[in-house]
Amino acid sequence: MARTRFGLLGAHLTHSYSPMIHEYLGDYAYPLYEKAPEAVADFVQNGPFDGLNVTIPYKKTVLPFCTRVSDAAQAIGSVNTLLRMPDGSLFGDNTDFYGFSRMVASCGVCPKGKKALVLGSGGASLTVQAVLGRLGAQVVVISRSGPDNYQNLARHRDAQMIVNTTPVGMYPQVGASPVDLRQFPDCQAVLDLIYNPAWTDLLLQARALGIACENGLTMLVAQAKRAAELFLEKEIDDGAISDIGAQVRRRSMNLALIGMPGCGKSTVGRALAQRMGREFVDLDAAIEATAGMPIPELFKLRGEEAFRRLEHQTLVETAKKSGLVIATGGGVVTRPQNRAALARNSVTVYLRRDPALLPTDGRPVSQRDGVLALYQARAPLYESWCDLAVENCADSPEQAAQAVLSGWSDYFAGRRKK
Repeated sequence: MARTRFGLLGAHLTHSYSPMIHEYLGDYAYPLYEKAPEAVADFVQNGPFDGLNVTIPYKKTVLPFCTRVSDAAQAIGSVNTLLRMPDGSLFGDNTDFYGFSRMVASCGVCPKGKKALVLGSGGASLTVQAVLGRLGAQVVVISRSGPDNYQNLARHRDAQMIVNTTPVGMYPQVGASPVDLRQFPDCQAVLDLIYNPAWTDLLLQARALGIACENGLTMLVAQAKRAAELFLEKEIDDGAISDIGAQVRRRSMNLALIGMPGCGKSTVGRALAQRMGREFVDLDAAIEATAGMPIPELFKLRGEEAFRRLEHQTLVETAKKSGLVIATGGGVVTRPQNRAALARNSVTVYLRRDPALLPTDGRPVSQRDGVLALYQARAPLYESWCDLAVENCADSPEQAAQAVLSGWSDYFAGRRKK
């Protein structure tokens, strides 16, 4: 009898991308099974599934319930895929081995002969160690209390690869990094198993330093592809990994609009959200709701610095979510820390508009500094911050929204143009 009942077992699964990925891999339901530790044994032995993926923190928990395990699962000491056999017994595999192997290949830096620091010593670390060892790397595990730890990192400044297997920087606790990459002048590649946000602060730093880097989405999709092959008992083309990865990024990344005050970000943003079937967030409106007053009044009573602090806090909380259309305030680019908040999980679109067409009503900074002076100061920032730029020349927000959507499609198809 064909297997048809699959899903994911874990403790906290609300923000998992796995159902989206399996939606592309096969025509089957893929429910999420959030279970407390005391409920895992009964569910694994008697639950309504033919095949199951297993994630944190139960990859080791399920191992004793397997009658047979794959060589990869045996070597790593954990299981992330279960199959219910015809006799009711469980077979355990670890498709993370395949997934991380594909992630390393995608990064483009060969580990053979290189010193590789693996940050963290948990279950994911075991997989990474096994793969890197198989590929010929000199593996050093960094943990909080082990002989190689975060206090004596200086003795490993010659590391050539760094792999983060810890949750540092993961949604919702964004904005942190496990190490400062400037400590490792020989580093050639940084791999972070985190995939939400798309760009952790560790990866943002790697990108800024010109170091090859990769997030965990490739690993997630590749291991899911291998699990689906086991579930369905058929091969799936390897090309599905990059195709599905692009689809997931397109659905999960925010679309964030930046540009001058009055350039049409809110109006165009609403039109985009309607077309894309997404939630729309106007950052200025969110700030006003938090402050309990209009922005001009906030400027008058508390000053611009208080407004900018609130703007940053609101942006961080908003932009760490997924799948939104966000209209930012015109001055968001005046604070460098806002750039990372946008870059972590958003494609940033600069909505250009002729400064002669920009209004000043209800815009205290435009009134104070003058539109042209403000444009001259900010335009270079908008250009440098954006992933793509679109002209908002017409009076129709629908036309501008269509231009943004065209640029958005080109971006995810690899035809990226500013």
